[in-house]
Amino acid sequence: MKLENILGISAGFHDAAATVIRSDGEILYAGHAERYSKIKNDPNLNTEMLFELARGRHIDHIAYYETPWKKQLRQLYSGQGIEWNKLTTGQVLQQQLGGYFSAVPVTTYNHHLSHAAAGFQTSPFDRATVVVIDAIGEFDTITIYGAHYDETGRAQYHRLWGQRYPHSIGLFYSAITQRIGLHPLDEEYITMGMSAYGSSKFSQHLIASELVDSFDTIGFKQNLHIGLEPNTFNGYTNEDIAAGAQLVAEKLIYSVIQRAKDFNFSTNLVYQGGVALNCLANRNLGNYFAKIWIMPCPGDAGSSLGSAALAYGKKLNWKNAFLGTEIPGNYPVDALVNCLLRDRIVGVASGRAEFGPRALGNRSLLADPRGNDIKDRVNEIKRRQKFRPFAPVILEEHVAEYFDIPPGFCDTRYMQVVGACRHPDLFPAITHVDGTSRIQTVPPDGSGIRKLLETWYRMTGCPMLLNTSLNIRGEPMVNDRADADRFEKQYGIAVCS
Repeated sequence: MKLENILGISAGFHDAAATVIRSDGEILYAGHAERYSKIKNDPNLNTEMLFELARGRHIDHIAYYETPWKKQLRQLYSGQGIEWNKLTTGQVLQQQLGGYFSAVPVTTYNHHLSHAAAGFQTSPFDRATVVVIDAIGEFDTITIYGAHYDETGRAQYHRLWGQRYPHSIGLFYSAITQRIGLHPLDEEYITMGMSAYGSSKFSQHLIASELVDSFDTIGFKQNLHIGLEPNTFNGYTNEDIAAGAQLVAEKLIYSVIQRAKDFNFSTNLVYQGGVALNCLANRNLGNYFAKIWIMPCPGDAGSSLGSAALAYGKKLNWKNAFLGTEIPGNYPVDALVNCLLRDRIVGVASGRAEFGPRALGNRSLLADPRGNDIKDRVNEIKRRQKFRPFAPVILEEHVAEYFDIPPGFCDTRYMQVVGACRHPDLFPAITHVDGTSRIQTVPPDGSGIRKLLETWYRMTGCPMLLNTSLNIRGEPMVNDRADADRFEKQYGIAVCS
């Protein structure tokens, strides 16, 4: 039977999300529950989101991103106990869907396989080595797959290697994040940014000797799922701990990537899981593989797309990450440029919302990257720590003049890798203390952000802008116009639509 629309769901743990894929491989919708509920990392779907994704669409199959009973078994093994009301897929979906789509058949998939499919079936590759590194799936924490399409065009996945709970790079990085006073499963990206301010000369060796049992098999000396004692690594600053942990994490990641390369399955790498968001580690992936694809939502939310992709079975029609709520109207290029020339900082909320954790131009706070005061001003607006870096969005054809992009990345539209800024003195607002920038390029695709950059370049000679997410502190990114109005009111920054 030919399916009309497949609904993929990732929910129940953190950052719930849903995706709708049409029978021809078109991605009709992909969005985050938190954008509707305004609850950061909301683990649950909500009625408003379900209403939007189902509007005018018949859903005739549901795909769920993991196997609930296996997850409950692992929770029992880890001492967390069993949640008897989440033991079956039916129980979980009843809680998450609230009666919507009650008669629709459901298929459940493996957590890491959903990650793999989200990456491979959106990638430009017909054959690839797929690496998934996250905190934890059911039991898997790392998997390597060989992926290809068979003669009928269906995606095939061959498991080549894996590591299981409690040995986890993701749990290691989350434990460090908690140890330095940040929120695990949320603020690991702050740990990464903080690492540039510390010294790893001694801390990396201490962290490795205390916590890592084997860099080869990715084994740890203790179960980091329960975190670290507050006095662990006393004598080191939080910045030094972050710096050492970043280098240890990179060594662990590259060990996995080297193992993946050694299978000689493909020179193409698809990299998924929450750890794939560590853009500092990503800069060296090109040392191992010729071509690299990381889809813009590689974490658990992206597995809503992955589970739907598995149900669909074939290559998806991936265009870009603008897949969520739509704010109608033309992209407000003239209004944005006028605000930038006058105030140097402006918000934009236009078109469809981004799928993934990073604003890419439709729900963004934009600024002139050239001013010495801009970084502090934007951090103050967002109530962020002053050390936090910002990313540049730049016309693709100009990127080589301003940045050294690491080799291998076949698509640099999604802020997934850092590169050295060639002129840090000219662009202090988007250059981190280590001289790098997390780069987003924009090809000549006719998008709103492309038209804005073209106009900005013609008027100023500068082909880039500072780009960060448009959000109120403690809340997810702006989703609709009402959110944008609240942002304007609270921060006094114009948001154009």
